[in-house]
Amino acid sequence: MNHKKFLTLLLSTLILAGCTSDGGGSNDGLSGTVRVDGSSTVFPITMAIAEEFQNLHPNMNVPVGVSGTGGGFKKFTIGEIDINDASRQIKDKEKAKCVENGIDYIEIAVAFDGLSVVTHPDNDFVDAITVEELNKIWHPESAVSNWSQVRAGWPDRDIELFGPGSDSGTFDYFTKVVNGEEQLCRSDFMQSEDDNVLVKGVSGDKDSLAFFGYVYYKENAEKLKIVPVSYKGESAVTPDETTINNGTYKPLSRPIFIYVSSAAAVRKEVQEFVKFYLKNAPQLVSEVGYVPLPDSDYTQSLKDFEAFVAKSSASSGATQ
Repeated sequence: MNHKKFLTLLLSTLILAGCTSDGGGSNDGLSGTVRVDGSSTVFPITMAIAEEFQNLHPNMNVPVGVSGTGGGFKKFTIGEIDINDASRQIKDKEKAKCVENGIDYIEIAVAFDGLSVVTHPDNDFVDAITVEELNKIWHPESAVSNWSQVRAGWPDRDIELFGPGSDSGTFDYFTKVVNGEEQLCRSDFMQSEDDNVLVKGVSGDKDSLAFFGYVYYKENAEKLKIVPVSYKGESAVTPDETTINNGTYKPLSRPIFIYVSSAAAVRKEVQEFVKFYLKNAPQLVSEVGYVPLPDSDYTQSLKDFEAFVAKSSASSGATQ
């Protein structure tokens, strides 16, 4: 099955139906709901996992929201959801909110992503860009409104900017790397938590520039032009499966995560979903366009999760 064709549809439907990799389901009595929300960057992976899981266990329901990493953490830290998809690590203020509400959790890395800078495919002058030029464009004190202000020789045409909203972990990561501090960014650009909206904006404007997760470029490569990035005077590097995995695409390569609460982890349906996630991530991460972690990382995460389940169950008095 090709999950890629369904990404846009999945964003609007949120609850999936499909076929399993072995062509059939298993009515084994496992039932319940696993509530997931958070990052639009992690969303395609989690939805691909959820699709396969629900069809293997037809009495299961795994709705997945896309309110952004920060929006997901707002729900996660008050116990409103079981799992948060996150394109960054949890912040100190979010940790404090978890402590305040008695929420224990485990952080699990699920893939690598290369945050990608893109323009319209008809752009014939931006063949590469430096981190310093990105800072010049995106800093809150930026006066850049024209391509010619970014680099000498670029045309005297207005630049149109698109990017994730402030609840996005991608926005946090980009602003920290490019501008030196999370959330430090100019505000006069088209913002959306839905990366498909950003893709549509860039593909419809010849003077556009945007940043978002690699998978949304890969899924729309015919509509976009990816821009190699140069860091600290080094040669510009284009993000792809190799450069993201080996770290040569820097500083915009990053791991992405799921967070699972202890209250959720004591439930059988959540345990089985997370185990299924980690066992099937290497294949499905690649299928939706991201870069899998080494197999040993998933194996270790599975062991760590099982230990977390045991600890959570012991603390709550629950039986597995």
